[in-house]
Amino acid sequence: MSKRFNKVAVLFGGLSAEREVALLSGRTVIKALLTAGYEVVELDLVDRSLLLPWLAEHKPDVVFPVLHGRMGEDGVLQGLLEWVGIPFVGSGVMGSAIAMDKLRSKMIFKTGGVPTPDFVVVRSQADALIHQARLCYPVFVKPVREGSSIGIGRADNQGEFMSAVTEALNHDTEVLVEQFVDGPEYTVGIIGAEVLPVIRLKPHARFYDYDAKYVSEDTEYHLPSGLSAELEGAVQAMSLMAFAALGCTGWGRVDLMMDGQGALQVLEVNTIPGMTDHSLVPKAASAYGWDLPELMHKLLATVK
Repeated sequence: MSKRFNKVAVLFGGLSAEREVALLSGRTVIKALLTAGYEVVELDLVDRSLLLPWLAEHKPDVVFPVLHGRMGEDGVLQGLLEWVGIPFVGSGVMGSAIAMDKLRSKMIFKTGGVPTPDFVVVRSQADALIHQARLCYPVFVKPVREGSSIGIGRADNQGEFMSAVTEALNHDTEVLVEQFVDGPEYTVGIIGAEVLPVIRLKPHARFYDYDAKYVSEDTEYHLPSGLSAELEGAVQAMSLMAFAALGCTGWGRVDLMMDGQGALQVLEVNTIPGMTDHSLVPKAASAYGWDLPELMHKLLATVK
């Protein structure tokens, strides 16, 4: 395959709550890029003051951000790269910022006709006390701007709800309280104009939490998903709709659930999905016929 870029700068690690995952993802990407024949320079971005001098020194053709969470996935880094004129893999400032913010994402879904579970927002314990008796349990309690299920809790009653809010407020000043959807969970990778096969997730934990994503060997990944061709196509189409609604470009992953009536509900869009050995986009790409080096070619081909 012909390459538009030769020298790729991989920015990984960082200082967000998802640092450990971003280190693992970054190492996977670096190894795959080298195997694919690219010249790679790498930076564990633990000191932001070093970034601009480092970029000036190494002069990469393109940047591949592998920074999950804040200050890497939320539009801040993307804005800096756009300002200095260095192309990069993934969504721009707007798509990155909105997708990282679960609350604003859901507001856009609601107004844009993308089905998503009902929700309320809590900004303090006083807010939580107001809502606790009004909710229809179970609910999920989520920090608005965290990923990898960090700070997320399921609440089946008022007591669990108040505890979950306390934990979530340790991670963010805004907390999303989302209605539980009783049904299977699916995830869909998007690479440019291509939609990868649907994966059905079946965690053995209470929900698909951090351990289920990155530690446990018990989580089941159904690929093929077990859906009919018609339903698989519907899940993929809904994923594309959600991705576009938030202004996302390049690549990403959309997480959805199917409720008891068979209706799809979009949970969120991830603009820098995990690339660890437990991660979902590499699994789906492999099923699509792309090994990791080929996936690197495909991802770099999405850069405008």
